[in-house]
Amino acid sequence: MVNGRTVLERFPAGGPRGSWPAEEFAQARRLEGLPAEVVMDLATDMFLVIVRSGDGADATA
Repeated sequence: MVNGRTVLERFPAGGPRGSWPAEEFAQARRLEGLPAEVVMDLATDMFLVIVRSGDGADATA
């Protein structure tokens, strides 16, 4: 857990044009009931799929 967030998955920012793997992964987690969202980590140039703490989710990295 980092800054009150649990990172579920990491995706490189330079994916193929028209491909949104981080958004697709997050949507699949939302369909499972996790309040997943995508954020950009500028330091690593990665998209992170996260769950914020306090949302009632019991997720692990």
